[in-house]
Amino acid sequence: MKHDIVFIGHVCLDRLIPYEGEEQAGLGSAVYYGSMAAARIGCSVVAITRMHPDDAHCLDPMRQAGVDCRVIPAEATTRMLLRHPVPDVDVREMSQVASAGFMRSDELPQFESHFVHLAGITDREFTLPFMRALAKKGHSLSVDMQAFVRQVDERSRIISFADAKDKVEIVSLMDRVKMDAVEAKLLTGTDDLSKAAGVVASWGCPEVVITRADGVLARVAGKEHFERFTNRSVVGRNGRGDTTFAGYMAWRIKHDPAEALKFASALVSIKMEAPGPFSGCLKDVLARMEGVL
Repeated sequence: MKHDIVFIGHVCLDRLIPYEGEEQAGLGSAVYYGSMAAARIGCSVVAITRMHPDDAHCLDPMRQAGVDCRVIPAEATTRMLLRHPVPDVDVREMSQVASAGFMRSDELPQFESHFVHLAGITDREFTLPFMRALAKKGHSLSVDMQAFVRQVDERSRIISFADAKDKVEIVSLMDRVKMDAVEAKLLTGTDDLSKAAGVVASWGCPEVVITRADGVLARVAGKEHFERFTNRSVVGRNGRGDTTFAGYMAWRIKHDPAEALKFASALVSIKMEAPGPFSGCLKDVLARMEGVL
């Protein structure tokens, strides 16, 4: 069976400390938010992750949403601490308390898929040899650049944000890349989304998607599209970019970039109005696109 999207990366156990309100605990990561969104709009989705076998039951919500979860045993499950020190939900302090370790190509199960997305959360997941091996197999690859910009201090486990030294080769291996405005500035030196997308495209990737607080930009084969978010609140801010890109990939399989971006913007706008992953359905997204929902 050929799946629509395969997500590869860590699914982590999060502790979230908001600026105000009660501490929360639960699943997190780009794989979690992205695969849940894609599955709930009807895509055939596989999530390949590393974690301790004792924690495999934590993936049950993903399975219930229709995600085919495949676990590679690891000595530990990735655990993250996220703290919002100020009211601005885009300001976060993060630590990786534990890591499931780097993905290895020889550990991956066999699969066929339209798209393969490397949905990492820190620089402790993907190596260049791993990405080269996937590209050599001819997969249509994408990657979340947060997996290289978010860098874990080996002693303190605190995550800092910095430029990625191998960014040009990483991008050149991809058919599409995803990042947010902060990551784009670190990688390219500019906070102008259009200029940043152009720089990233010049490294050899034909499709670049960048999110920011008010919307999302896509540059495809030199042409740019931008869609504003229509969310009425930001209580579901966590997972914004992951959900956006999942929606974009899902609709991109059969639609052009402009339509895929409209779809992704509508989907993530709904998601941001409630905590947790996207919990709606395809009908909800289409209604938001029409301005009904």
